[in-house]
Amino acid sequence: MRTHRGIVLTVLLAVLVPFSLAGCSASRSSAGSGANDPGARDGSPTPAVVAENARPGTPDWRLRRKGPQEEIEGFADRVSVLPGEPFRLFVSTTADGFAVEAFRVGWYGGAQARKVWESPRRAGFRQASARTSEETGTVVAPWKPSMTVPTVNWPEGVYLLRLTADSGAQRYVPITVRSADATGRIVVLNATTTWQAYNTWGGRNLYKGPTGYADRSRAVSFDRPYDRGGTGKFMAYEHSAIVLAEKTGVRLAYATDNDLHRQPGLLRGARGLLTLGHSEYWSTSMRDGATRARDEGVNIAFLGANAVNRHIRFADTALGPDRLVICYKDATEDPVARTDPAESTQDWRLPPKPRPESDLIGIMYNCFPAVGSFTVHRPAHWLFRGTGVRRGTTFPGLIGPETDALNWGGPTPRPIEVLAHSPINCGAFVKTADATYYTTRSGSGVFATGTMRWVCAMRGTACGHGVTGAAQRFVSRVTENLLRAMAAGPMGSAHPARDNLEEFSP
Repeated sequence: MRTHRGIVLTVLLAVLVPFSLAGCSASRSSAGSGANDPGARDGSPTPAVVAENARPGTPDWRLRRKGPQEEIEGFADRVSVLPGEPFRLFVSTTADGFAVEAFRVGWYGGAQARKVWESPRRAGFRQASARTSEETGTVVAPWKPSMTVPTVNWPEGVYLLRLTADSGAQRYVPITVRSADATGRIVVLNATTTWQAYNTWGGRNLYKGPTGYADRSRAVSFDRPYDRGGTGKFMAYEHSAIVLAEKTGVRLAYATDNDLHRQPGLLRGARGLLTLGHSEYWSTSMRDGATRARDEGVNIAFLGANAVNRHIRFADTALGPDRLVICYKDATEDPVARTDPAESTQDWRLPPKPRPESDLIGIMYNCFPAVGSFTVHRPAHWLFRGTGVRRGTTFPGLIGPETDALNWGGPTPRPIEVLAHSPINCGAFVKTADATYYTTRSGSGVFATGTMRWVCAMRGTACGHGVTGAAQRFVSRVTENLLRAMAAGPMGSAHPARDNLEEFSP
């Protein structure tokens, strides 16, 4: 809910700020330290975010009709670009022509997106069939570029390009307009490597091939469209959280997994790192960069489960650097395991160089498929302020389909608070899922929900799985409390964890 101050600020900005503010907010000057921005100092709403979201949204941003995939589909030759940088779009369609619209994801008074650009109609044609590597099972779309898309005056953020064929069929292409500088801001991290790991376009991903697991891909390429309407896992695990974050008005920056890998110092000076519903695939550079940031006072939040579970490497493709995600999932298969064991691509917790993810997250992956109710254990915790919960309050459906829990084998950062301790059914086993908060000597705070359904629950009953309106209100309020605390500075300094690990046993 907006404060009276926020409403007044929004009205003033709507009147006083020039229409071109969106382009200015994307410039390098606005991506700096924010010395004149109160949001950079105390976590209060930042004018750039408030002003952007006060602009009229575009309710008609969703796909009206998907149709068969071959009717219209596409991909970009960049995972992210800086504001003003162009990128090439590769489109295949069975129609005679198509057009493109670019929508920035945000709050926008509930519209959830704003159209910032559209193309003229372009001639369409059917591109070549998928090509598969015999060595790694990597699928690529060997297509010709269809057009170059400018991003002049596009504010930083996450965009959905809607492709519309003459026939009316539509698909998305996601693109992130990343921030040049994260100083004083919370970095929203798009889990692009996880999107690609599960992408079944062309018949293979890191989980299955034509006959099952044995002929799965050992490396997946960004040189192909996404499945699921063209967005991969974005809509299910990230969209709602970004809308909510922009609604709060806190100072945000945007980046992708690819960016964090390529720029380990990307988080330097940031207030926080926000990972969303499913951030499973991490490279060494990504993990080291996040760990170093935490140790320098940067807050981290994991709004999902199964994060930092798979170790990956990046490689280049014909279209550019770091567009190939390598993950054999088995050290006995990965040739690098013999020459550079620290870069072997199996689960992070496994040999030859085990680094359990709990060392960063506080908890670690423990179950799929998980079914249960989120059960509050420490209701007086500051993250739960305004929710009205009591010890033992439950939220059906909020747990699942994957969960994290305390790692009794270690490592577990201390002090750590278990905020929710939820009994779950995991196939034939009864286990628990845990939501935790720990703090560090650097002053940073790290929160983990322990469930993959946290972001989905922001949609309320539309999430399905028995999620209720009460769960939606709870998750939204906790996330708002979290974002404002992250934006204000090192959470551990303001809210040190009160260790309660002794209340639990393995």
